[in-house]
Amino acid sequence: MAKTKTVFICNQCGYESAKWYGKCPTCGEWDSLNEEQIITETNKSAKNKLTHSSGRVLSLSKIDSSSEMRYDTGMGELNRVLGGGLVKGSLVLLCGDPGIGKSTILLQICELLSKKLSVLYVSGEESAYQIKMRAKRLGVTNDDLAIMCETDAEIICEYIRTEKPDIVMIDSVQTMSISDVSSTAGSVTQVRECTNLFMRTAKNNDISIILVGHVNKDGNIAGPKVLEHIVDTVLYFEGERNLSYRILRAAKNRFGSTNEIGVFEMTNKGLQEVESPSLAMISGRPLNVSGTCVTCLIEGSRPILAEVQGLATASGFGNPRRMAAGFDYNRMAMLIAILEKRAGYFFSNMDCYVNIVGGLRADEPASDLAVALSIISSLKDAVIDSSTIVFGEIGLAGEIRTVNNCEQRIRECERLGFKKCIIPRQNIKNLSKNDFKDIEIIGVRNVREAFESAVE
Repeated sequence: MAKTKTVFICNQCGYESAKWYGKCPTCGEWDSLNEEQIITETNKSAKNKLTHSSGRVLSLSKIDSSSEMRYDTGMGELNRVLGGGLVKGSLVLLCGDPGIGKSTILLQICELLSKKLSVLYVSGEESAYQIKMRAKRLGVTNDDLAIMCETDAEIICEYIRTEKPDIVMIDSVQTMSISDVSSTAGSVTQVRECTNLFMRTAKNNDISIILVGHVNKDGNIAGPKVLEHIVDTVLYFEGERNLSYRILRAAKNRFGSTNEIGVFEMTNKGLQEVESPSLAMISGRPLNVSGTCVTCLIEGSRPILAEVQGLATASGFGNPRRMAAGFDYNRMAMLIAILEKRAGYFFSNMDCYVNIVGGLRADEPASDLAVALSIISSLKDAVIDSSTIVFGEIGLAGEIRTVNNCEQRIRECERLGFKKCIIPRQNIKNLSKNDFKDIEIIGVRNVREAFESAVE
């Protein structure tokens, strides 16, 4: 017999309470607990559940793992982020800001996959006519693509179990609902229960399901935090809406690395892969202008060049401003303190700004030297040679410390035509200069020495 109970659920972390709190005891968010009605069934004995269960107990030695079935999505950048393709029977969550291209890339994948596989596209946000018009604009013309406009998760899962398509796209999970759950679609309970239902359907039927998830104003997935734990892979679309480049990053991946990124460009015909991200990120950079410097980042298994822009200007306020886009603010403040204390470049009455061009995020310490030199270049109004590239970590004593994958970075710089590469002195010991004939490699010990070498 079913029972109904009233609970208060936090829309940030999923904390459940029998009474309302102004502040969530778990995550500390204010006014985040919402009242919801939950229908529960009376408990059955474990023996009875086991009798009616379809689950089997298997020996680890008898489970076949010789071959991992993956589907080729037709997009090399997407395959790279997924770890080599879409794993059969996996549950993938694709998140991003509104209008960034989540539904667009799903339809494009459908066009490529439906040529060899049976694909079901489920939309809870658009009508069939709207999907048809968008597909026509993107050049999706495959007649074998199945379209379903439905928001009832149980009906969708029953159709999946009956028809057994190879791949299912659901846009979006926040629009799905289960009739037995009394709360509205998009609530914490509905999102959690719907995701659990899709997860069981994917695993029991060995069908790959891709869910589209919306994000809140803080950039986190809308719904309970447990949503990320349920799915196998979490993909984030990053980038500014007013910029054409989109970066696809894996925040979680049970079947591959989370360090890889995919770079796309939004065009009037949908998302296009960027075959050479390094060339795309540094194209159009200004020449003979102070405050700009190029560095080399390692994203997963490949090097990507990024343009770092710095600006130091006299402050018109009592306290100088510090702003960073694509770079950690606290690390920027630390670098400025090191430059003042160890290198003799003073910014106490200067506003400082740092920007990583193209929507990239420079998270690794190897970008420290480029950030420091761009700020110094703006401060001194000294131009860094456009054919010079720098990378290196800066320690608190002002020293330039070693970085990993140095040889791989230099080869990428040489391939793109750079003539001078400034690196930590310690990295030179492990390099053979005979291998690099078209690029000059300079090892430096500290920031001042690096700046003098860069502006020569």
